[in-house]
Amino acid sequence: MPNKVYENAQAALQDIVQDGQTLAVGGFGLCGIPEALIAALKDTGAKQLTCISNNAGVDGFGLGLLLETKQIKKMISSYVGENKEFERQYLNGELEVELTPQGTLAEKLRAGGAGIPAFFTQTGVGTLIAEGKEVREFEGKEYILENSLTADIALVKAYKADKAGNLIFRKTAQNFNPVCAMAGKISIAEVEEIVEIGDLDPDEIHLPGIYINRIVLNNNPEKRIEQMTLKAEAV
Repeated sequence: MPNKVYENAQAALQDIVQDGQTLAVGGFGLCGIPEALIAALKDTGAKQLTCISNNAGVDGFGLGLLLETKQIKKMISSYVGENKEFERQYLNGELEVELTPQGTLAEKLRAGGAGIPAFFTQTGVGTLIAEGKEVREFEGKEYILENSLTADIALVKAYKADKAGNLIFRKTAQNFNPVCAMAGKISIAEVEEIVEIGDLDPDEIHLPGIYINRIVLNNNPEKRIEQMTLKAEAV
């Protein structure tokens, strides 16, 4: 079995990252994002990247780092409302954006990872999302054809991995990570703990190691809270 564990995020990326690639990046807001891999990607200096991700991080963190250095040419996303630099670049025509309904985005990645080139969905029928897409009727209802998504590289975050790449996610940090990993031609997992093969209970594994090519350890992740609302103190 090939060694999937790399010394660090930089080592895992250095021989595969190129200008113009498409990357699928896991996470939802700031939950479950592969921050060490994103920072290492920034340091490669790769440009003209297309990033598939539910959102684009925030200013100064996550994919927001790559927006600040203008390494991203295009975002394929669902929600992008927390990043002022994203807004500025988009409104100035510096960034291409392909907004995609959240469930459709997840299914595009899942289908791509499963080798399914396209699928029909009702989501977006009669809206701008449907413009230019094939429409077919099934059982009296209209559906639009959506192409699936794959990526040259997938960057994902998990809680624990064994050395074969089997992954366990923690609660909602699972989010888009499994489908991103499935859609990547080369998928790299950033994890908080690495154990020996056989140490994980097979019933607890969320994503089998067949989808993971490389593993990096980040045992001190930065776990930010994107939005915090506190009850006003009683006077």
